[in-house]
Amino acid sequence: MKYPGLFPLLRLWVAAVPLLLSGCASYYSHYAVFPAENSQGEARQVKLTWQTAEYPEWWVVDNKSTPVTVETQCSTRKWRLVDSSHEEASTAECGTGIRACGASGEDVLASTGEPAGPDARCMAINPSDPDALVTDIGASLGLLVSCQPVNTVRGSGDDSENTDYIRASSVPYTIYTRKSPRGRLSTRPPELDDAICEEDE
Repeated sequence: MKYPGLFPLLRLWVAAVPLLLSGCASYYSHYAVFPAENSQGEARQVKLTWQTAEYPEWWVVDNKSTPVTVETQCSTRKWRLVDSSHEEASTAECGTGIRACGASGEDVLASTGEPAGPDARCMAINPSDPDALVTDIGASLGLLVSCQPVNTVRGSGDDSENTDYIRASSVPYTIYTRKSPRGRLSTRPPELDDAICEEDE
């Protein structure tokens, strides 16, 4: 028995599903800025940013997030910490939880000086929780930094760039975060001031 009107209805339903999913979500921006030292002992601001889409508890879709980006003032090096829900997790084979792996030739383990390649966890958020997800981060988090850069500058002369980052620590940094509806201008994360970078040159 054929149902000539069924196919168009199915097509309409498939097209409507993404709209229903997005329409039920609330979107938020998260950030934290705190003072720390880089690997050279220079005082710097460090910024963490990420975004989430949060669904009602009764909805069929889990909350979603972007990876967490970690930036250090005066540096071009940006770290992206992923969890098991992110596509990048398939290449972040340095453990579980929310983590970022080292880069061959660029990082070493601060505790031993051994090379820290893609199999070495250089940064982790709430490191004691192997099932940690970015969507579960609350008003505070712990950031563990286990690596330091092989070189703090890439290139030379006018083409050089700083690639240093937050100093390694044997215990996690305790960081307090802020959350606001996405797109609200008054609650955007502040830009890191470059003036101090010029003073240090």
